[in-house]
Amino acid sequence: MLKHWLRWLTGLGAAGALVAASATPAVAAAPIAPYFQDTTLAVGSEPATRALLLYANEPTTLSKVSVRYDYRSLANKITVVSEEDGQRCTAPEPGVLVCEEPFDVVLYEEPPLGSGIYRNGLKRVRIGLTEDAQPGDSGDVVVSFQAAGGRSGSYTSRVRVGEGVDLAGGPFTTASAKPGGKFSVPLVVANAGDRTVEGFVAVFDLAYSIRTTDRFSNCRYADDHLVSCQFDEEIPVGTGLAATLKLELARDTYAPTNQSGYAQFMTVADFEDLTKVRKAVGARAATPGSGPKLTLAKTSGATRQADQTDVNPGNDYTGWTIKATGTNGTDLAAIGAALKGTAGTVVTATVGFRNNGPATLDNVSEEYEAATHTDVELPPGTSAVEVPKNCWLRQDSTRTYLCASEMLLVAGKTYTMAFRLRIDKVIPNARGAVRVNAPCECPAGGGFKADIKPANDKAAIVVNAAQSGGGQDDGDGGGGGGGGSLPITGAPTNLIAGLGVLLLVTGAGSYLIARRRNSRFVA
Repeated sequence: MLKHWLRWLTGLGAAGALVAASATPAVAAAPIAPYFQDTTLAVGSEPATRALLLYANEPTTLSKVSVRYDYRSLANKITVVSEEDGQRCTAPEPGVLVCEEPFDVVLYEEPPLGSGIYRNGLKRVRIGLTEDAQPGDSGDVVVSFQAAGGRSGSYTSRVRVGEGVDLAGGPFTTASAKPGGKFSVPLVVANAGDRTVEGFVAVFDLAYSIRTTDRFSNCRYADDHLVSCQFDEEIPVGTGLAATLKLELARDTYAPTNQSGYAQFMTVADFEDLTKVRKAVGARAATPGSGPKLTLAKTSGATRQADQTDVNPGNDYTGWTIKATGTNGTDLAAIGAALKGTAGTVVTATVGFRNNGPATLDNVSEEYEAATHTDVELPPGTSAVEVPKNCWLRQDSTRTYLCASEMLLVAGKTYTMAFRLRIDKVIPNARGAVRVNAPCECPAGGGFKADIKPANDKAAIVVNAAQSGGGQDDGDGGGGGGGGSLPITGAPTNLIAGLGVLLLVTGAGSYLIARRRNSRFVA
């Protein structure tokens, strides 16, 4: 499960977008999988902040955790020091730092809700350069941890010394199109530093609805989603390059809405640092295009003479707002269940809803919360013995559970979840209910409020006595539809392409929120 989820987040390779993959055992069969991002530093730049991330496939609390940073291969080139107060660190020998976590480390579940993957970051350290460091120097930092009970693991991270540059994105722009319509946006990048940029990568974070039919040979794609493009063009100091991207909105785009897209510009070395984890978990790569090359200017033909890193990452992105015009709404229809059993038996109620379309609901782009919520009211005479992870009892209620959906609800797909119920007493035609678009006191304002057919938002959960010879668990409980469980862990969310999901696995998830709020973020 752990390796599968890392593939889910980093499956496209070039940008870490999501590609469906079959479930596989945990990474190296280890109960805890560590990750420590690679680093490229420029001579004279500020130190980089890094933290060891720990992943597990079950809720985990670690006590007496210590972390060892072994950078002896670069002992005279880099420094590794604690960044946070309360961290007890010692240097038992040159090139080694050992730090103890002051508190227990609790691994919390990562989005999407119900993913079954748990993560936390340990105290941060700063990696800096010494006066002896020179461009071209490179070495490894072996980061290992130990915890009570013999739990341990290690990860080898690369540190390189390069040149400092400053990539800057162009201004934000606006376009418009109807669902299914085409539009164009500018892709603009400039060199705001004092050294020529020698090659760079544009990584795209586009809403689910934004598609492309182009297949440039220097770009990578997930189906019809643009993921990234790599350029070998030079950008001299004080100059910029531009191209036009031809895109379109999917026919199932909700309208009217504003759909957002972003492109972040990275040096080749910074891109390699961010995406190495994809290779480490054996993730599938995005598909390169077979068409002509996307160019921003005439290619110089020069090769990269030294690794480069962006020393001012706060201005390295551009973005677009696409106004989806017209009217294209969504009908979410509740799915109930018919259950049969005798007193004392446990049955499964498979309930949820179907997105009848015509539009997909997408909260990934902006709110980053569940697209809707569903109430599940248990029939009288029953009690819950197993409840989905994305559900919890409503306040002041003992029988009604509020369940969060995924952030993306694709038109034509069914979303169900399983409640295991014990029949305490057989009551003829005992009726509970499933109510989609239930109210929720959530930060983004709660559930979906614009359903185009609210009459089918409610369905019944009915319990009756078992037929002769019955009384066993009835499996799916007679629920309607044939979708996956809630939340989805495979298709159709395997079409989401974007930088945001990769940053979640690499511990920089706050980047996505910070950028959308126009805040500065330094990775």
